[in-house]
Amino acid sequence: MKKSWNRRRLVEAFMKGLMIFSFVLVAACLGMILWAVVSKGLPALNWDMVSKTPKGGFYMGKEGGVLNAIIGSAYLATGGTALALLISLPIALYLKTYLGKSNWGRWVRLSLDVLWGIPSIVYGAFGFIFMLALGLRASLLAGIVVLGLIELPIMVRAMDEVIRRMPVDLEQAALALGSTRLEVALHVVSRQMLPGIITAVLLAFGRGIGDAASVLFTAGYTDRIPTSLFQPTASLPLAVFFQLSTPYPQVQQRGYASAVILTIVVLVISLGSRWLASRLNKYTIK
Repeated sequence: MKKSWNRRRLVEAFMKGLMIFSFVLVAACLGMILWAVVSKGLPALNWDMVSKTPKGGFYMGKEGGVLNAIIGSAYLATGGTALALLISLPIALYLKTYLGKSNWGRWVRLSLDVLWGIPSIVYGAFGFIFMLALGLRASLLAGIVVLGLIELPIMVRAMDEVIRRMPVDLEQAALALGSTRLEVALHVVSRQMLPGIITAVLLAFGRGIGDAASVLFTAGYTDRIPTSLFQPTASLPLAVFFQLSTPYPQVQQRGYASAVILTIVVLVISLGSRWLASRLNKYTIK
């Protein structure tokens, strides 16, 4: 008996040490990434970088900034997130209200998991083929559509996980009072999943603003700020790629500065999603 108890103590100590080691490893990797980007990019980060578009010879070390890429990324991520939300919310509510734990529900969730795991370059290739079939050119609209497809499974699965943790008694009480399934979905489930909706939207937005492979084929790249959905647009990930690909050290340093801007945006979104979720959780029933 004592030997078995000692063995359990050893297993518990080993697993605790393994978890601590994993946490330290992840934190160290994050710290090294942030240090590498910030130490190289911060010296080149100035007001011109965020307030000006590229001028002539920008990619050879002359004046200009990446305002076109900042605004282009905001357009792409905002449009893609809005499109994904319009489709994801009805799917998540339908999964909960009508499919539940049925076989169809399991198949839909499996399909969403597969879509989540598909590399973004595949989405970009699909969008490019679709554009060619319709005779379209690289544009802001094409980039928004492809990013919406990428963000769709992220949103639906995040919302679905929140909905599945909702108290079953709450839904049954609403049905017992005479509410229809649609009314329960719109007035009860949607209110309870509000923190999950906010978190899913911000996580998907962060994925959209940091994606490069899909928009490379569909949104294109330009030094101008787009004024139409049918014009090509720049993005921060591609701005980082193109600047780091040049042989000029000054331009490469600007590429790291663009990476700092992108990292700050993603960190703010991640922290904001955590803060909003914690605030909104106060108004939901556990």
